[in-house]
Amino acid sequence: MRLAASMSRLGTESAFEVLARARALEAQGRKIVHLEIGEPDFDTPANIRDAAVKALAEGWTHYVPSPGLPELRRVIADIWGRERGIPCDWENVIVTPGGKPIMFYTMLALLEPGDEVLLPNPAYPIYESVVNFLGARPVALPLLDRNDFDLDLKDLQSKITSRTRLMILNSPQNPTGGVLSLENLEAIAALARKHDFMVLADEIYGRILYEGRHVSIASLPGMAERTIVLDGFSKTYAMTGWRLGFGIMDKELAQHVGRLQTNVVSCTAAFTQRAGIEALTGPQDGPKAMVEEFRRRRDVIVDGLNAIPGISCVRPRGAFYVFPNITKTGFTSRELERRLMDEAGVACLTGTAFGEYGEGHVRFSYANSLANLQLALESIRSFLAKATK
Repeated sequence: MRLAASMSRLGTESAFEVLARARALEAQGRKIVHLEIGEPDFDTPANIRDAAVKALAEGWTHYVPSPGLPELRRVIADIWGRERGIPCDWENVIVTPGGKPIMFYTMLALLEPGDEVLLPNPAYPIYESVVNFLGARPVALPLLDRNDFDLDLKDLQSKITSRTRLMILNSPQNPTGGVLSLENLEAIAALARKHDFMVLADEIYGRILYEGRHVSIASLPGMAERTIVLDGFSKTYAMTGWRLGFGIMDKELAQHVGRLQTNVVSCTAAFTQRAGIEALTGPQDGPKAMVEEFRRRRDVIVDGLNAIPGISCVRPRGAFYVFPNITKTGFTSRELERRLMDEAGVACLTGTAFGEYGEGHVRFSYANSLANLQLALESIRSFLAKATK
């Protein structure tokens, strides 16, 4: 088969590959602790599930407008305007089947071959995958543990050129759990205005924050019209399988993104959007309790990792990942990922799955029970004690 050359530039998510290998080992009778997948281990709250069932019974099974149900778009605009200070109304909102389409649609609408995109590294791998697929050029902004995984402004400034078209932000961040400081957000906003580039702000973990309040760059002066906010329901409401996300952007861009959605998927499922209204307007006890449980797990895994010789771990301020430094174990990131699975029964991801600056790290998701986290920590400690003698 003769494929388009662009297909060779399209990447993937290795988390699903590691999950498949872990499942294969489990099928052979092995016990594996799953710390590889970025998915809450909680069920979607009952009120949201009930709203979906009600919507199905009421006949919400047909086409709806490509940009999303107006009632859901109004709820999103109201909450994100009120709580995050983003100046918007319902016409700024596009509802999509998950958050990834906002990445793809935004870059399809904005980028030409040869344009440059500033993006964090390590970072969610689909950012760079889409940039490469479209023939644009990814420009890496290293996130280092010695800086608490915040951006280095001098490095950022040195990499802005006349071809810079877009910058991608993710805060709280996958895979590090890092949070951009307000000072750096304000500096990035000033640079975006000065050099006239757009910002794609992936804020999918914005409600999973352990200290302070989430600040969206779109709320800063002059940034609403040059920022695309990506958000959704997967992480906050444990709705990964529902495929429900959205973007907030300039109205003109929203019209083009809406056309892209018409061409690609027609619309987002009607009954999931009705459930989304309930998620945002109904009781918030479940999501709040989930964040508090993640806080407890974060402290257990960070303290446990820092007690293991050869490992040092920054305490993340958001999301549900840790990105420990493993250079003193003597293993490469890829080797440790493989051997922890095969010999310790712990599934994790190599740091290089998130970019070249992930070398020397692995990512653990602590979206698992405290008991399993303790088991994983003991297994890692035992493995390293034997392997590094």
